[in-house]
Amino acid sequence: MADKQCTLKSKVSVKGAGLHTRQCGTLTFNPAPANTGIRFRRVDLENQPIIEADVDNVIDTARGTTLGKGGVKIYTVEHVLAALRGMGIDNVLIDINVEEMPIMDGSAKFFVEAIREAGIVEQNATRNYIEITEPISYKNEVLGIELTIEPCDTFQIETKVKYNTRVLDEQEATLTDLKDFENEIAPCRTFVFLHELETLISRNLIKGGDLTNAIVFVNKNVSEEELDHIAAFFKKPKVVVKECGILNNVELYFDNEPARHKLLDVIGDLTLVGRPIKGKVTAVKPGHFSNTSFARKIKHTLLY
Repeated sequence: MADKQCTLKSKVSVKGAGLHTRQCGTLTFNPAPANTGIRFRRVDLENQPIIEADVDNVIDTARGTTLGKGGVKIYTVEHVLAALRGMGIDNVLIDINVEEMPIMDGSAKFFVEAIREAGIVEQNATRNYIEITEPISYKNEVLGIELTIEPCDTFQIETKVKYNTRVLDEQEATLTDLKDFENEIAPCRTFVFLHELETLISRNLIKGGDLTNAIVFVNKNVSEEELDHIAAFFKKPKVVVKECGILNNVELYFDNEPARHKLLDVIGDLTLVGRPIKGKVTAVKPGHFSNTSFARKIKHTLLY
């Protein structure tokens, strides 16, 4: 029996601040007819322009995936897209009244919870998969990045990360059934090294960040003065480095939470191919640029 396309039973909203812009906005998932796909609508702008969740609309991948069309932009879409794909939503119109998706806790958890609250309904249309018949790869040999997809009757994914640091070296994560996405992948939060955090602060980024929406790994000796500076920036009374090498802002949900979050990002970025995929993905040292380049290669190899 063929899979049916799915949408939401009712509309549902999520409110929060964007990580980099600090714009507080409302994101609303609306049911959409079969074969609509995933679309974003900037309801704060004249004529409410729509941007399709299409890899050909990717215009930037620095610190997140940004879509743009006709001069209109939407930042940091990957966690929302991962939640939709992970929950099996094919058709949805997403209203947003600011430029950037809410970061929430740095995971896809709150978007998944909203989708679950709205409910999921099958539609009278067959799900149109991209089926992989032979391997497709993207490589950056200089950086050691490689993403490959091979034939498989379902969608499976394995991620491997390597950072060559004392606190975070090699990790792997695997998802063999999207039914496990909600509990095993969606709660996994983004992460950053302390030196990256300091650079982002100096560049006036992460304006909407706080110490609840990222895991901060400390891979260097840090003075009390530096920690006090971080605490002051995030308006916290005190921050310290825990024995496991992370700041005391969060507890890890899984030992390999960083690798699981990278898997989440790959799912979100591959959603931009435009159709659900049947294939097994292996992603070594993935990032948003490589993910979206890989998605573009899959789309242009199989759909053109």
